[in-house]
Amino acid sequence: MDFSIPTLRKQYADGALTPGAVVEQVLALIKAEDPKIWIHVLSHEELAPYVDALAGKSVDDLPLYGIPFAIKDNIDLVGVPTTAACPEFSFIPEKSAFVVARLIAAGAIPIGKTNLDQFATGLVGTRSPYGIPSNSFDPRYISGGSSSGSAVSVAKGLVSFSLGTDTAGSGRVPASLNNLVGLKPSRGLLSTTGLLPACRSLDCISIFTLSCSDASTVLSVAGAFDAEDPYSVDYELSIAEPKRVIGIPQADQLEYFGDQETEAIFLKAVDILRELDYEVVEIDFAPFQEAARLLYHGPWLAERYLVLQDLIEKTPEHLHPVTREIVCQGGNSTAVDFFRAEYQLKAFKRTADEILTTVDAVMTPTCGTVYTIEQLLKDPIQLNTNLGFYTNFMNLLDLSAIAAPVGFRSDRIPHGVTFFSFAGEDANLLALAGEFHAKTGLSMGAGKVPVPAYTPAIADSEDTGTLVVCGAHLSGMPLNYQLTERGGVLLEATETEPVYRMYALDGKVKRPALVRVPSGGAAIEVEVWQLPLETIGSFLAGIGEPLGLGKVFLSGGRQSMGFIAEAHALGDAEEITELKSWRNYIARG
Repeated sequence: MDFSIPTLRKQYADGALTPGAVVEQVLALIKAEDPKIWIHVLSHEELAPYVDALAGKSVDDLPLYGIPFAIKDNIDLVGVPTTAACPEFSFIPEKSAFVVARLIAAGAIPIGKTNLDQFATGLVGTRSPYGIPSNSFDPRYISGGSSSGSAVSVAKGLVSFSLGTDTAGSGRVPASLNNLVGLKPSRGLLSTTGLLPACRSLDCISIFTLSCSDASTVLSVAGAFDAEDPYSVDYELSIAEPKRVIGIPQADQLEYFGDQETEAIFLKAVDILRELDYEVVEIDFAPFQEAARLLYHGPWLAERYLVLQDLIEKTPEHLHPVTREIVCQGGNSTAVDFFRAEYQLKAFKRTADEILTTVDAVMTPTCGTVYTIEQLLKDPIQLNTNLGFYTNFMNLLDLSAIAAPVGFRSDRIPHGVTFFSFAGEDANLLALAGEFHAKTGLSMGAGKVPVPAYTPAIADSEDTGTLVVCGAHLSGMPLNYQLTERGGVLLEATETEPVYRMYALDGKVKRPALVRVPSGGAAIEVEVWQLPLETIGSFLAGIGEPLGLGKVFLSGGRQSMGFIAEAHALGDAEEITELKSWRNYIARG
């Protein structure tokens, strides 16, 4: 079944599905799949309150109405054990994590807690007493970690999205190896209240989805300032006009660990960018590589040691052997080590930031190769290090990042790329990755669902508003300058829901009119623009009757303010619904 968010929302709106029916389908699918994906699946009794809370509400009320999701088991869900894949450490939280609570308040239904590399230490998905969740395409291969179960639950079509975490790459490596989008937001954009820390100063809650549009929707709900989290940052995300320049590492700085197929996939990604009319330039990747080495060869391991100190000192046998070997090294760090590494990191960041100012983003492979479970178990630490070659520096340098699929090796194991940029660039990265993902022509996850065109979540800030246009204000049309000269930014080109008829109004200048109808409508081409509130007034002052402002229903069940018309005032206006576009009407002459 297609559990993508727009599909479920449409089926709910049409009355074809109910949240209770979706929950039953999800539980049936989970029962037929690998049990090692999960540590705890909620029972019917545990799920009932979440389903019942949606009674009397609708898709229009809640952006995530009835959307099933999974939670990595180092993130709290009230009343359900948090184990971090260590049964002896388990506790039952009295309230949900800040992000989880926001998602539930928006209508999402938590299905269960997913398996992970113990205490989120690893990029492999093989370090758990609850078993090894295998790759969603081939059980011989690793799924990637530490957010292994979260990634596989989405790739297998068991839930619409999942929460993972990402300290060293755990929200990106599993996405790459399971044909998913993996969003590692800017540090502090998603609150970590209710997250068991790995490295508290670096941790991010991450999001796994089938598409960038779904990731944008989840981020728009989950992202909010949390006064109880001292690391929370109040970002105001917006989409800027791109330079259309993407950086890639110099050829001699790319590392594939002898994997020629992964190299070919990355070269394909470069070709896709050029087909999208991006300029691709080589950048010096050295400062990013040097920063990456600090994560596991510097004092930041002391943060992991601090979290587990009591367990290490009293019952070390409860830790996975590889986890214990890695974390125990953190007990040897000194304050001198920290400040030495901090000074080095500042220098690397200054150079890295200078590089980033010249491009929209940098694109790298997400991981340079992939390993079978057998290979990984024979050499767990070095192969894990290899998988973090392109990911370990990201949070140390305070960057935002998103992993997107590209293609498949001959053995049908997927690989992807990561786009990254400054903190706060999450919206721009989502737009870039969404454009890129759609161009690949891939199916999403492990199913056969095609990638949709990117649709960002639309949310006005205090300083800006959004406006839907359908006529001469479209990009490239005669009146578009009235938007751009007021600081307007194009958020997306999309369509309405198929509930409108379109007319050409007579006058000195022909104007389009959208009229919502109960039946016989069509999906009409529109654009969504963002304008500063201080300039919207002068723009709207030029609207003449019978046009007015109202809610326009966009594809996927979303709404935004836009131009609509009063049906009674259309008179003898020519109906052009069948053309589905003002551009088509103008081109027809």
